[in-house]
Amino acid sequence: MSKNKSGLLFGVSAYTLWGLFPLYWPLLKPATPLEIVSHRAVWTLVFCLIILAITRSLKATLLTLKRPKVASRLFLTSILISINWLVYIWATNNGHVVEASLGYYINPLVMIGFGVILLKERMRALQWCSVGIASVGVLVLTLNYGRLPWIALALAFSWGSYGFVKKQLGLGALEGLTIETLLASLPYLLYLLYLGNKGTGQLGHGVGLSVLLISAGAITAIPLLLFNGSTTRLPLSTIGLMQFITPTIQFSIGVWILNEYMPNVRWVGFLIIWVALVTLAVDLVKSSRAVDNSLT
Repeated sequence: MSKNKSGLLFGVSAYTLWGLFPLYWPLLKPATPLEIVSHRAVWTLVFCLIILAITRSLKATLLTLKRPKVASRLFLTSILISINWLVYIWATNNGHVVEASLGYYINPLVMIGFGVILLKERMRALQWCSVGIASVGVLVLTLNYGRLPWIALALAFSWGSYGFVKKQLGLGALEGLTIETLLASLPYLLYLLYLGNKGTGQLGHGVGLSVLLISAGAITAIPLLLFNGSTTRLPLSTIGLMQFITPTIQFSIGVWILNEYMPNVRWVGFLIIWVALVTLAVDLVKSSRAVDNSLT
């Protein structure tokens, strides 16, 4: 299989698995979102440590903790990813899958904003156009909800901030995830022990549920590893276009499988967001071609 084809396979697989998450987390009920996130963090750490041990990369990864700047930033990313996980699992388990998908539609625009504001990058005309159109869409949805779509915004900004900080670090996906979950796992482990001591924890209260809770570690890490394999094989513009697979699957699950309420005005708001994303996609393709031409 060629490098490009394997990259596409890895990327599509990663984004598809992320898109299917709204079907997985409800299976973990009656566990609360905080209990699910706690299991997710602890078992993800276990999974990552096993993989690192098999690949003989464990010692080199743990040495990262001796670099104070890197360790402090990874502590920040562990907080950001915890917020993202908690909000997302709460949303999917409480009938807000469509609004959660909106967050991941908005995320590319948030990343553009970070680039302009924090890195002083210059936006191209189509990018400005995309941001403007998306702002109108968010306004329409805000008026329809009667409130800011806080779930969508919390997901977009927590994931966007997480990606921004991780980009500055330049660590591998597995190494970064291992340190993040290591730094965050102690309070989560203590919380799970507290629940177990009270007899209210769900682990051990049924073989099926216990297996699903433990599997949260692999469920979290595998798409990330596939994504990492994709980014090393494909142009960034292709990765940028593929990221819309995830919220599209989430949106479809919310509307046509979970039958979430979608009034006409909300459809209009999403349609405007999709127009903004098509505009952004056109810009990505054009800029990629320009780079390719300059290299030939």
